[in-house]
Amino acid sequence: MTEQISPGALYRLMTFLSPAFPVGAFTYSHGLEQVIEQGVVTDRAELERWLQDVLRYGAGRTDAILLAETHRSVLTGDKNGVRDLRELGLALQPSRERHLETADQGTAFIRTVQKSWRPEANGQASLFQELVDADQDDWPYPVSVGLVCAAHGIPLQAAITSFLQAFAANLVSAAIRAIPLGQNDGQRVVANLEAVVFDVSDEARQAGLDDLGSSAFHADIASMAHETQYSRLFRS
Repeated sequence: MTEQISPGALYRLMTFLSPAFPVGAFTYSHGLEQVIEQGVVTDRAELERWLQDVLRYGAGRTDAILLAETHRSVLTGDKNGVRDLRELGLALQPSRERHLETADQGTAFIRTVQKSWRPEANGQASLFQELVDADQDDWPYPVSVGLVCAAHGIPLQAAITSFLQAFAANLVSAAIRAIPLGQNDGQRVVANLEAVVFDVSDEARQAGLDDLGSSAFHADIASMAHETQYSRLFRS
């Protein structure tokens, strides 16, 4: 069943996951730049297949589950659960650059929201303030998005779907610059990923921490190899 979202929550969701929100997403390619350099991804069809796998079997699915678990923990007032998910989200990263990618974006995201978008006073808002005021340590991106969306009354289905769409669209934007790929071809890829994003979103909402796992090994290895790539546009 589709969850209802209020106009105010929709406005905030669109703002939080907009390419213009200052988390620096445009500087990361999630290892995609490496496989483009290797000649593995050279056109629209190969890009679409690569992103389908990353969404279904890699960080897309894993991050969606972390987001969902965080959202549920906030709604039930489980402060320690959120803290555990924060540590888990950072520990799961397979390479230094992927750790940088999630930590820098997640921390920038939560600090920007903290300074500019205070949630209305309620139990979730109090938990949000207590957690983010406690220290200045890093936050993994999906955990920070789950925390913020729950605190701002954004339903889980909308939060996960928008998060995955933003993730895919950012990687398409990276491919447009790095392959290079035309804007129309880039939009075709985003359009063709719609069903995949919906499938992963539905799966993540029904999953739990026992379902965490990734089998997108080529993407993980690409993120490791990218660390020593001679010429780079992106930080991952």
